[in-house]
Amino acid sequence: MLKFFDKKPTSYLGIDLGTGSIKLVELESADGRPRLVTYGMIEIETDVSHEDSKTDRAKAASVLRSLVDRTGARSRVAVAALPNFSVFSSVISLPKLDEKKLAEAVTWEAKKFVPMPIENVVLDWKILEETKIEEGTAPVPEEGSKVEPAGGENNKAEDRNDVLKEQRLAKCKAVVRVLLTAAPKHLVERYVAIFSMAGLNLLSLETESFALSRSLVGNDPSATLIVDVGSITTDLTLVENRIPVLARSIDVGGKTITKAIADTLGVSPERAEQFKRDVGIAASGTPGGEEGIAKIINQSFGPVVNEMEYTLDLSKGSSKSRVEKILLTGGSSFLPSLAQYLTDSLSIKTFVANAWARVSYPKDLQKSLENIGPRMSVAIGLAMREIE
Repeated sequence: MLKFFDKKPTSYLGIDLGTGSIKLVELESADGRPRLVTYGMIEIETDVSHEDSKTDRAKAASVLRSLVDRTGARSRVAVAALPNFSVFSSVISLPKLDEKKLAEAVTWEAKKFVPMPIENVVLDWKILEETKIEEGTAPVPEEGSKVEPAGGENNKAEDRNDVLKEQRLAKCKAVVRVLLTAAPKHLVERYVAIFSMAGLNLLSLETESFALSRSLVGNDPSATLIVDVGSITTDLTLVENRIPVLARSIDVGGKTITKAIADTLGVSPERAEQFKRDVGIAASGTPGGEEGIAKIINQSFGPVVNEMEYTLDLSKGSSKSRVEKILLTGGSSFLPSLAQYLTDSLSIKTFVANAWARVSYPKDLQKSLENIGPRMSVAIGLAMREIE
């Protein structure tokens, strides 16, 4: 969305402003492949997407500046991501038009689904694919057919425009599928201000879904469901032909499970966290006293599994191919037995994704990078944006 530079930098910072931490990854291009320059993370409770006082901005900027200094990052050119729940997105079909007319059509379509005045959002769109239409295959409203408004006088103009759109689609020789995204202007301005205060040039903003698709899916065209299990929320992203086409978020994360264990057993959050990491999610029959803990974890994570089932059902109607695999990422994706539990529950192969798989790095860092990989997925994908 934001472009400030004419001269192409040699490396880029991918910065993920999470609710429980700030992550940084710097990548450079090495023969066309991303190569790790440096990385780092600071644990801090911050919620940039909701908190907007001068104090909050200054705090986030100060920590970000400290992280850049501590990692020894060379670049000051950054790419950041807006949280999925704050960005509205939709895939729409439009007649193939020239760029100016297509931009106007996209803006008109955006008015139908963005739940705020269009002048208060930053719109971005990308053509996903173009489909040629054979003569006679597209439905055309009968000549002289009457347009019946769906909901009163206020909707007549919109309903007529919908019918006109159908007529244009029917008469055109090609249709384009467009991914449309809209972000609140005030949120975009907030990110720009924080990065400016931190002494960084914000090159672009995108959604977390695109960053995850870039780092975890790459060029694999198969339909994939990415499950990002964070500390407070779990984000589901359906990726089809390398493009996120559906994103959903649910307010259940690692801290939700920890709190449930602490409250039920009457133990400290620290003790509950250790129980969670030792036992993990499992089917009935877990030996000894661990069965009760496993049951609490299963119940806490249940809404996420339900949402995954719902998303998979939605995908059957919108996707061209069946979801072939589920990729886990995020700080809580290492919950013991989670991948196998989801494989058994949903009958789809589930894996903890390797976010570093397409990045070159020194072999002596492999163990350290693997341990933090799920937490760095978004930052890695962001740093890749301008390299690939």
